[in-house]
Amino acid sequence: MGGNYSYHPNVTPKDLKGIVLTSTHLPSSEFSIETSTRPMSDGDREKILSKPGFGKHFTDHMVAIDWTLDKGWHAPRIMPYGPLMLDPASLVLHYAQAIFEGLKAYQHADGSIWAFRPELNAARFAKSAQRLGLPELPKDLFLQSIQKLVAIDAKWLSQTPETSLYLRPFMIADESFLGVRGAEKVAFYVIASPAGPYFENGVSSIPIWVSAHHTRAAKGGTGYAKCAGNYAGSLAPLQEARQNGCAQVLFLDAQQGQYLEELGGMNIFTVFKDGSLATPALGDSILAGVTRQSIIDIARADGHRVEERQISLEEVRTGLATGDITELFACGTAAVLFPISVLKSHTFAYSTPNVGASSVSLSLREKLTDIQYGRAKLSHHWMHKLTSA
Repeated sequence: MGGNYSYHPNVTPKDLKGIVLTSTHLPSSEFSIETSTRPMSDGDREKILSKPGFGKHFTDHMVAIDWTLDKGWHAPRIMPYGPLMLDPASLVLHYAQAIFEGLKAYQHADGSIWAFRPELNAARFAKSAQRLGLPELPKDLFLQSIQKLVAIDAKWLSQTPETSLYLRPFMIADESFLGVRGAEKVAFYVIASPAGPYFENGVSSIPIWVSAHHTRAAKGGTGYAKCAGNYAGSLAPLQEARQNGCAQVLFLDAQQGQYLEELGGMNIFTVFKDGSLATPALGDSILAGVTRQSIIDIARADGHRVEERQISLEEVRTGLATGDITELFACGTAAVLFPISVLKSHTFAYSTPNVGASSVSLSLREKLTDIQYGRAKLSHHWMHKLTSA
């Protein structure tokens, strides 16, 4: 159901302030285009779009842009989707100089296609590049890249509820060199994958495993950067979570092992009986989620108090026991938002109340998706138009 919301938050959250996104000198006309000679047939594409899942299928084209120390960013191009050619000595294979982003394109009722707050993804991509010793991609070039890819592969979007086109920009060090230093040759790519509803039968509560023996990141590390190595380190704990009937794993702080930080790829919130919310404060070890920031902005605009602070596991346990905490939820690009039914480990299980349709978390989810799919009547402060109807 559409709403009439008018949000006027700052585009850049406080953790991304200070990142200078320089304008590119490459006009959009300089993108060369090589169309695929073997595009997916209409019938096969429609079959995929009827049940795409997530990250299983890919569109017909991709973006590629090169960077070298002497030339800077150059040779932007659209090309057929296909395998990459990498030298075995490429730095990315040995020292993990790789960063990525994740965002979605949404088709609105009039057929136009929009991206949700892509400027924040561009800013975070620049911040990740800084931390990994990679060159910063100019914001304009980031936005041009996703716009051109979506324009050429627009047929991969549909108006089926809760569907979208997931966009994956990424940068890798592809210089052939085994010395330990930042790469002097880098490649940037964007690929796209049709995404279906995260919850096929409606949004449901999910049990979360609390990792007792592993941490995701530490002070001074790369936790705030969206780099490949952060996700590699979360996979073994995720296996443990799934062995214990949980779909995701929650990590605690590395110093004391007492405070909530984030899930492997999502941020976490608590909701209190007075309607206020709290979420772990950002720092070196927590990724600044675009969905997280948007939830904060929407909640505050709706009159909810939102705190960004330390939240201990003991506070959650006590709050659930006394009824002071009424909901827990996680949020991220893929799932948008889902309620958490229980936090558990080998030694405890903290259950949450049943989340009804009138819950704070599901109300926030509806308002956010109304904006993303163009159902809310607002002046598109957060939506970036990629194609017209």
